[in-house]
Parts: sequence; C-alpha cells; structure tokens
Amino acid sequence: MTYLLLNAPFLTIVGVVAVAAVLARRSPRWKAVGLAAILMLTLTAVFDNVIIGTGIVAYDDILMSGVRIGIAPIEDFAYTVAALVLLPSVWELLRRSPSQHDGEP
Repeated sequence: MTYLLLNAPFLTIVGVVAVAAVLARRSPRWKAVGLAAILMLTLTAVFDNVIIGTGIVAYDDILMSGVRIGIAPIEDFAYTVAALVLLPSVWELLRRSPSQHDGEP
C-alpha cells in the first residue's frame, strides 16, 4: 500500500466533514484557515526535512509518489492539511448557534 492510498481514507473523511460544515452554513472562516495553513505547512516542511535529513524518520521510496518538498515526501503534508480543515470544520459544526443561548446571562 502506498502512502497516498494510506492517506486517502483520512482525507476523504476530512472532505466529507468540511462539505457538511459548508452545507450546514457553519463553514469555518477559510481566510483564517488559510493563514494558519501558511504557518503550519511551513513548519511542517522545515521540521519534516530536519527529521528525515537526520535519519530519525525514513520512507520507502517505492511507496512514495516521488513528489518532494526538499527531502520530505508530499504525502507527509496530508496530516497537516487534514488537521487544518477538519478541526475548524468540526468546531463550527459543534458550536452552539446564537439562538441556543438566548436568555442565558
């Protein structure tokens, strides 16, 4: 099983939750998600390259797509992207609507 196939079920779930949030009109603030993505993907690129370069983590070349950012395989960024989309989507879906706390102090 390749790393892309390993990521596919997780990314599919993330996509379903994100679409559910959009359809429920409880979509995250995508501009904020985008700004967080710039920071988190930069940090992922830096630290993944460090841990791979120092030999702490190794990947089987046969199981990778071949696309890399530095020496880090692109598949390694899937978990960061998943977290950046999934967490705000779930947060918005679980957030209480303004009508639910009318009358509360």
